[in-house]
Amino acid sequence: MTDFDPAQHRMVQAQRWFEDFTLGERFVIPSRTQTEAVFAAFQTASGDTHPIHYDIECCRARGMPHLLAHGFQTLIHTAPGAGLFPFIVEESMIGFLEQSSRFLKPVYAGDTIYPALEVTELVPGRTTGVVTLRSTVFNQRRELVLEGMQKFFIRRRPA
Repeated sequence: MTDFDPAQHRMVQAQRWFEDFTLGERFVIPSRTQTEAVFAAFQTASGDTHPIHYDIECCRARGMPHLLAHGFQTLIHTAPGAGLFPFIVEESMIGFLEQSSRFLKPVYAGDTIYPALEVTELVPGRTTGVVTLRSTVFNQRRELVLEGMQKFFIRRRPA
């Protein structure tokens, strides 16, 4: 292959601009089982050493079936980079503006979570716009365990 071009080596060929988004559009993020290894990696990255997240006997003494995931451990799975969203806006994204979330149900070691992002608001500007995404995480029992919002500053298509 002599005509290889690194600039064409992309996960998503077509770039998206603000006006390419539609309300209700969903971006699914791959599911992930919350293994003890994920708990250990989060503990290392966060520095959080509270035993409720890393000591099974502490959890059992409090009536929990297994290690309890830190809320942020669940939240990180809604990172757009875990899915295709940042790849489709590589040329148009200016920045990540805002994030909020509510933790609705516990997530335990062994649970499988299913994150997704959904376009809920589009606020156009002259040359840019703000794309608001609703973030959700469901568990294997179809329970909503996290919901939130993320806002991104996206360029409009160049003239």
